[in-house]
Amino acid sequence: MGVVLPVLFALFAAFSNALATVLQRRAALTVPQSKGFRFGLVLDLLRRPVWVAGILAVIAAGAGQAAALATGALALVQPLFVLELPLALLIASLLTRQRLPGALWLAVAGVVAGLGVALVAASPAGNRTDVPTERWVVALPACAVIVALLAFAGLRRPPGRSRAGCLGAATAVCYALTAALMKSSMHVLDEHGIGAFFTSWETYAFGASGICALLLLEHAMQGGPLVASQPALTLGDASLSIALGVVLYEEHLRSGWWLLPQLLGVALVCAGVFALSRAGEGAP
Repeated sequence: MGVVLPVLFALFAAFSNALATVLQRRAALTVPQSKGFRFGLVLDLLRRPVWVAGILAVIAAGAGQAAALATGALALVQPLFVLELPLALLIASLLTRQRLPGALWLAVAGVVAGLGVALVAASPAGNRTDVPTERWVVALPACAVIVALLAFAGLRRPPGRSRAGCLGAATAVCYALTAALMKSSMHVLDEHGIGAFFTSWETYAFGASGICALLLLEHAMQGGPLVASQPALTLGDASLSIALGVVLYEEHLRSGWWLLPQLLGVALVCAGVFALSRAGEGAP
């Protein structure tokens, strides 16, 4: 049960996030494109019930993710969110009653198989729950600078692939950092109770990071094609989460000859994600 429980929670969260993505993308495409970053975008979206439904799905996903991170390694849980993309396309096809062609089913199989091979070969281990303050002092400013640079670079460009890719990558950094902070706050909740949870700085930090991720995600979906934003978001979140798991929580991955099947799995995931992102361009 040491691996099964966090995997099940993560799969539930991935499905909820996929549903949220479908609903939020539909809502985001109904409002005029903005030339820059504006908080008013969320106010526009709040008037659309489909976006509100998407937010409820995000809340459900957050609960599942918190449970997964409380019981499993960051380097195990976050890569499973790669499944959001194939799940989102499957949900969109069901809602629109459109059948996916065989090539897309092959891409879905590639993502699932590649993820399975990579995780089994890497076998993420370790579930340290407390992170020394000096590590956060380095990680938080580094992530903040990266997000600021990517967002600035994206918003300087006109709507298109470059803008969507930069904003998707910035969103990925926020997602990974949110997960890392959430894992720490779940430890506080488990060890010291609800009072300590609401007085812990990690709780408010992951809330702030999550809000930034939400704002950036809406602008990324508005800013250009899915084929540019989704790979940056999906693969960036998984990659940085693994790095944060190793650096902050001292999680371990297999090395040596195990790197070969890991690379094979990653290659399959990347190929599948890009193929599904191109297909997703035509999804409503």
